[in-house]
Amino acid sequence: MKVTLWGVRGSLASPGADTARYGGNTSCVEVRGDDGAVVILDAGTGIRPLGRALPPSVRRIDLLLTHLHMDHIQGLGFFAPLFEPQVEVHLWGPPSTTLGLRERLMRYLSPPLFPVRLRDIPALILHEVSDDTFELGELRISAAPVCHPGPTIGYRLASPRATLAYLPDHEPALGAPDFCAASAWTSGFALAEGADLLIHDAQYSAAEYAHHLGWGHSAIEHALAFAALAGVRHLVTFHHDPAHNDDEIDRLTAAATSAARPAFRVTAGAEGAAFGLG
Repeated sequence: MKVTLWGVRGSLASPGADTARYGGNTSCVEVRGDDGAVVILDAGTGIRPLGRALPPSVRRIDLLLTHLHMDHIQGLGFFAPLFEPQVEVHLWGPPSTTLGLRERLMRYLSPPLFPVRLRDIPALILHEVSDDTFELGELRISAAPVCHPGPTIGYRLASPRATLAYLPDHEPALGAPDFCAASAWTSGFALAEGADLLIHDAQYSAAEYAHHLGWGHSAIEHALAFAALAGVRHLVTFHHDPAHNDDEIDRLTAAATSAARPAFRVTAGAEGAAFGLG
């Protein structure tokens, strides 16, 4: 399994911010199974360059949305394979209690927000998923609801050789200082337990988080504590605050990692970073 980051921000980077090393695109991750399966996690602005980079031989793409906040779908209408009839795109995502996935996506993919309507996209197949497990080639995908405003799910992707957990927008702490005292009751634990690679929300510093309780995001310190609780091998911090420039991300990551002294590897997620698993 190969994992490549194409967008790592919580929203578009602030104008003038120094993002040369970490990048300014919003959430999008490419996963390639060893059997050639192409799975994309979220459709932030990073999906546009990803679409251009896919080889012409690709005939099926599975796009897994965690939720429908704009920073996770704003690149969808600019994903070139959507408009290639020979490419079958399967889009997986959560419904709400009042509207299905199709109806919710139509709010974006229709005028006046977008010139092309969802119904006019030739080979898009929608699947509603919430608390489910399904197979995509050799990958076994598990989805489960996690703590974030609105219908939101995290994903676990397991091959016979490695496991990836993806929780880009996640607030397991919810203001509790000892949120990880009981693992079975911690949001997202079952998805992340024992993962070889965990991609996890780390938007705030501890001081910033104190002013954003309930917003659905984690301090870097919370991401480290959650990764330790789940017993992962490698944590990649993700969903960087758009107001944090490269140097701030370096500083906050180094300080939190030094204080926590984790037994696992920690990497600040950056556009273009690739990880081979298994």
